[in-house]
Amino acid sequence: MFAIPVAPPSPARLQDAALACLLADSVESKLALSEVAARIEVTAEPIGTEPIPLPMPGRPAKPTLVSPRDLAQRGLGTPLGRAAFIHAIAHIEFNAINLAWDAVYRFRGMPVEFYRDWSFVAADETRHFSMLNARLQSLGHAYGDFDAHNGLWEMAVATQHSCLERMALVPRVLEARGLDVTPAMIERLQSAGDKQTAEVLRVILREEVAHVAIGSRWFAWCCEREGVAAGATFTRLIGQYARGALRGPFNRPARIAAGFSEAEIDGLEAMSAAS
Repeated sequence: MFAIPVAPPSPARLQDAALACLLADSVESKLALSEVAARIEVTAEPIGTEPIPLPMPGRPAKPTLVSPRDLAQRGLGTPLGRAAFIHAIAHIEFNAINLAWDAVYRFRGMPVEFYRDWSFVAADETRHFSMLNARLQSLGHAYGDFDAHNGLWEMAVATQHSCLERMALVPRVLEARGLDVTPAMIERLQSAGDKQTAEVLRVILREEVAHVAIGSRWFAWCCEREGVAAGATFTRLIGQYARGALRGPFNRPARIAAGFSEAEIDGLEAMSAAS
């Protein structure tokens, strides 16, 4: 029997698959389409039509999006509080799926490794959301049962014109925040007796270090391509877009592993103290 040759996917196929995932408006379809896109072998830069603006990616009707200040504050000492906490982390990971595929879809003229890296990140984020969603369901809740905010995607819209700015501000500011706060979250969950959720967060923390490192690598690459100093550019962009997002203490070992220099972390601490 002769094997039927399978043509490799065309360069435009990954871009099309990424957009399909971005536009999917149900949890089930977004997860399924993300898995499809992540299986595509990236052999060349995606090409095709110019990317369309996405003020909002496809999403289910719930959760209701509200201002961060309007989110209910619940402790981890009750099942409802733990469910609300898991929902908040799941919402971050759901947004992270969109953010990774938007990087693949939106930014052109990057090396093939860029598209491979962000496809890899998207696959991880899909798995993270699925783990958290399963844990949420085990507590009798579903994604959408609690309100959420849209801060991650708002930053994606603000940086849609520039790969350099996206790499600086989404992975290295907003997502890196998770490196700082997750160890304490794990301790609180352990103290509350929720070892299962704590173990999920350990997996996510370990893998998010690699994701932020990917952002650091491509931020440095973009700075070199544009002939700008990475340190000064990072500081300027934080002042322009994200000073309010800086809150210490910073997880120095995790950030070093994720591509931050000691000098950068010193600068973050100084900016945080001054804000």
